[in-house]
Amino acid sequence: MSNILIAGVDEVGRGAWAGPIVAAAVILDCKIEGLKDSKLLSKKGRERLDPIIKDSSLCWNIAEVSNIDIDQIGIAEANRLVMRRAIEGLKIIPDKVMIDGFSCHTNIDEEVIIGGDALIPEISAASIIAKVYRDNLMRDYHLKDSKYGYDKHVGYGTKYHINMLKLYGPSLFHRFSYAPIKKLSISEEKNER
Repeated sequence: MSNILIAGVDEVGRGAWAGPIVAAAVILDCKIEGLKDSKLLSKKGRERLDPIIKDSSLCWNIAEVSNIDIDQIGIAEANRLVMRRAIEGLKIIPDKVMIDGFSCHTNIDEEVIIGGDALIPEISAASIIAKVYRDNLMRDYHLKDSKYGYDKHVGYGTKYHINMLKLYGPSLFHRFSYAPIKKLSISEEKNER
C-alpha cells in the first residue's frame, strides 16, 4: 500500500454569471461510499456527504475568488488562483495533487485528470464540499438581494436569471466581464443616454 498523500482538487462556479469561483482540496483518510461528481448527486445527497467527507479526511480546505477579482484577472487565472489557494491552505502538504480540468501551477507534483471528479475519490470529495459551500454562499446572497433568485440558480444563466437581469440590471454580485452581463450593461448605458 502506498504512503503517498494525495490531495484531490476541484472548483465550482466557473460558468456562473454571479458570485465567486470556489475550490476545495481534500486529503482523504479512508474510503467513503457514494462519492461521485457533485453534479451527479442531488442537493440532499451532497449535503449528506459534506460532513462525512470533512470528518473522514486527514485535512481539507475551501477557497474562493470573488466576482470582483474574476473581473480583474479573468476566469482562467481566477480558476488557477482559487485551486492554488485551496491547496496552500491545507494543514498537511500532500505529496501529489490530482486536479480536475487543468493545471494550477503549484510546486507540488500535479496530475490533471479530465473528468476526474467522476473518477478519483479525492477529486469527487473536493467537488462535493466546494459545491455545498458555494450553494450555501449563494443562498446567503439571496437573503441580501432576493429578486435575482440566487437560492435557485446559484448564479448560473437560467431563464429566470436572465429575466431578472433584464428587469433589474446587474447586482454587485455579478461578473461584469462576462459577455451576457457586459452586453446587458452596455444596452443599459445606451438606454440612459
